[in-house]
Amino acid sequence: MTSEQVDGRAVPTLEAVAARAGVSRATVSRVVNGSTKVTPEVTEAVTKAIADLNYVPNRAARSLASRRTQVIALVVPESTAKVFADPFFASIVQGVALHLADTEYTLNMVISSELNPDKTRRYLMGGNVDGALVVSHHSGDHSYAQLGSTLPIVYGGRPVSETEHNASFVDVDNVAGAAGATEHLIERGRRNIALITGPQDMPAGLDRFTGWHRAMDAHGLDTSLVEYGDFSPMSGMEAMRRLLARGVPIDGLFAANDQMAAGAYSAILEAGLSIPGDIAVVGYDDDYFGLTATPPLTTVHQPSVGLGETMAEVLVRRIEGEPVDRVTLLPTELVVRQSS
Repeated sequence: MTSEQVDGRAVPTLEAVAARAGVSRATVSRVVNGSTKVTPEVTEAVTKAIADLNYVPNRAARSLASRRTQVIALVVPESTAKVFADPFFASIVQGVALHLADTEYTLNMVISSELNPDKTRRYLMGGNVDGALVVSHHSGDHSYAQLGSTLPIVYGGRPVSETEHNASFVDVDNVAGAAGATEHLIERGRRNIALITGPQDMPAGLDRFTGWHRAMDAHGLDTSLVEYGDFSPMSGMEAMRRLLARGVPIDGLFAANDQMAAGAYSAILEAGLSIPGDIAVVGYDDDYFGLTATPPLTTVHQPSVGLGETMAEVLVRRIEGEPVDRVTLLPTELVVRQSS
């Protein structure tokens, strides 16, 4: 049998996957359930057959037809160390948990960079969850791109992959937020404004770069003072050191998150320069890195807890079959403190 009917739809069977991969039904079952007793070559063949056929394991199909797991996965494609060091992720988890507290759904967190991507995909497709939230995704990671047709998925942040352009996502207007931060520095009389931006394979890194660039272009200012970090304090410090080593005037800095701004503080101060006297600094996020900096950091506030709450709300509504907007944008606000 190559397919069975679920809610009036033809769904590929385990037998069809086995035939496509040239293995037994039992072997497919082992791969789907994450067994370590299958060779990498066979696992790859089965995984490809699953993707080619858009196969949903039987228990997931039965769940779609008659019941739910009442479980939602929060997938974070980052290292464990980064997840637990970054206050953004804690705020997202808090927001998701706040919304789910009033529902029957529980939350599973999957730090996917610690797993084989195929293992993560099999877990999501294996009938273990009713839907998934994906945050901090990168353009080169296509692990979730094809799941949307069989599993409700909501992204935190604009998807950057073309194969995900129809996915639901919740975000802030990072372009406008970054442009506003840069305009603030210009209004303060700064003209040589540098940028420390995030990875360019992530929507936040791309969009905050775009916002800074647009504001600088609008005023005819130099856009060459750019360095890249990975949103960590250390990367911000190293990026600021590279900027200062250029030996050109810098009187303002926009850092694409507060952690990199905090790192930049260290490099500015070790160079014998003052904040904001010599270099005015603006960050992005409004987390404890900005609040505890000396001087307190001017920053773009994004409602991270609200982002998590809204992501969970949109996903639950999708699971329940309710209509939802594909794009939900939350507002940002510039919080002016002593650093500028």
